[in-house]
Amino acid sequence: MKERYGIASAGNWILDITKIIDVYPEQDTLSNISGQSSNNGGAPYNILKDLAKLKAPFPLYGIGLVGDDEPGKQILEDCKNHTIDTSQIGFTSEAGTSYTDVMLVKDTGRRTFFHYRGANALFDLQHIDLTTLQAKILHLGYLLLLDSLDDVKNDGRTNASVLLEQARALGFITSVDLVSEQRDRFKKIIIPSLPYIDILFCNEYEAGKLTGMNLSDTNLDLVLVKNAVKHLLNQGINGWVILHFPEGCVAGNRNGDFILQGSVNMPKDAILGTTGAGDAFAAGVLFGIHEDYSMEESLKIGMRCAASCLTDTSCSDGIVEYDQCIKMTNEYGFSEIII
Repeated sequence: MKERYGIASAGNWILDITKIIDVYPEQDTLSNISGQSSNNGGAPYNILKDLAKLKAPFPLYGIGLVGDDEPGKQILEDCKNHTIDTSQIGFTSEAGTSYTDVMLVKDTGRRTFFHYRGANALFDLQHIDLTTLQAKILHLGYLLLLDSLDDVKNDGRTNASVLLEQARALGFITSVDLVSEQRDRFKKIIIPSLPYIDILFCNEYEAGKLTGMNLSDTNLDLVLVKNAVKHLLNQGINGWVILHFPEGCVAGNRNGDFILQGSVNMPKDAILGTTGAGDAFAAGVLFGIHEDYSMEESLKIGMRCAASCLTDTSCSDGIVEYDQCIKMTNEYGFSEIII
């Protein structure tokens, strides 16, 4: 069998319409918009574009569904410009291309999202043919924001779990990311997929919703964080749980390995926004995994890529070639996680 090579990413293809505002308003009050831009959004779009900007030395494949409209054509043209294969990004006339209005507060970098699910809600197994791809890694995101793939069938399975099972059977390394929604659907939708996931990315809020542990208010209690990772591994994850938070991340596997990695110690005035930082982190980690680096080094690559992302208000415009990411880390250093 031909050796697998490249990263494929499936899921949400979104245009982010970012509006920079002076303050997030209370209902019925006014806020001023000082700037607006249109950029990439959604796990596969962000991650593949980030990898392209890092100058990843392997093929990149997009999988998804966009509307048969100008925004959909804009996404495909942008992918073409970044050498992302779009042969499995389909068009539909049944819904428009998904978009998100991102309200970014200028002084704090805090974000609020207003999302139109659009074509992504229709994306399902019928739009995917993994047998034609020789990629090494399949990244799927975001679960909880892909209506058809998230739908729970009578047997308790989701189509996302079926897709991931098929991918592992074909020899892909499977990777998954979630979205931080407030509804209580995490366990019902995510747990059926866990036995078919090799790498799970989640933040402290998402891990808390999956495990029932209150991680957001623990001041990063290491014992509780480790217990959350162990809990998720015991649900059937085959490789690594990577739990990330603003100060850094913890990665754990079934062998009992736990790795702590601090984020890049960025000066406050160098941070223009946090949109896309989680996907940039995932892109860097997957870069390292694809190149067979250790998990320790892969996490460092992820943190460098995330730090690069913070230098712009969009998801990917701040990303620079990897050697430049290293220079930035050498200048600022990694922060120490104090837990």
